[in-house]
Amino acid sequence: MTIHTALPKGGFSFDNVTRNSLLSNKGYKPPKATSTGTTIVGVIFKDGIVLGADTRATEGPIVADKNCEKIHYIAPNIYCCGAGTAADTEFTTALISSKMELHRLQTGRESRVITAMTLLKQMLYRYQGHIGAALVLGGYDINGPQLYTIAPHGSTDKLPFVTMGSGSLAAMAVFEAKWRKDMSREEAIEIVSEAIEAGIFNDLGSGSNVDVTVITKGNVEYLRNFKKPNERGVKEQSYKFARGTTTVLKKNIRQFVDVLEGDVMDTSA
Repeated sequence: MTIHTALPKGGFSFDNVTRNSLLSNKGYKPPKATSTGTTIVGVIFKDGIVLGADTRATEGPIVADKNCEKIHYIAPNIYCCGAGTAADTEFTTALISSKMELHRLQTGRESRVITAMTLLKQMLYRYQGHIGAALVLGGYDINGPQLYTIAPHGSTDKLPFVTMGSGSLAAMAVFEAKWRKDMSREEAIEIVSEAIEAGIFNDLGSGSNVDVTVITKGNVEYLRNFKKPNERGVKEQSYKFARGTTTVLKKNIRQFVDVLEGDVMDTSA
């Protein structure tokens, strides 16, 4: 007996159009993409890499954390900034960091940035963008300073300066105006912090402080809260009101108290 299997036809499939229309008519709303906010950047300078990130974590319109860490450890010479879903960036970078550690133990060699980039892009591509992690990967290896961006779908770019996240356009405007080749360490840190501040002040999803990581040959310097552009100023006067400023017209606490038999307070004195 010969079994004939029909090969699927190429092109788009519209098999679910009728089903989706029926669900829509019944009041079911189609799923929406989650809107996340962050500004992360990276730049190559004369002696290494500078990575930068803001510290605001949002939950819809709510600021869930004012001072979170978005620059993640991958290897002693490699760090990664994460934008998107916080749990996805945290656990994706932790998983790849573990794999890089095993790779170092097996080979006995310093990790290469392209190895971490390949592991990250293959993992993200496998999930077709459903892992919401947009990454800026930077490090210093045998080939010198390396800087990559990795999109949630797994596509990558290798550039001398990069930005990702909802504040990336504001940050990129700073880079395109002020970046130049072979900058000094101080110049690179200044342009990175300025780019992050541009995201903080021009994007509602980014905010709070500026974190910076400087990676050079054989050394990493993590500058936590390098700048705090949103610190509250000292109030000019006290706004506390003295007791008795507002007259109490009536006081009744019986509705909030349950009096049990035998527990009545003695008020005869």
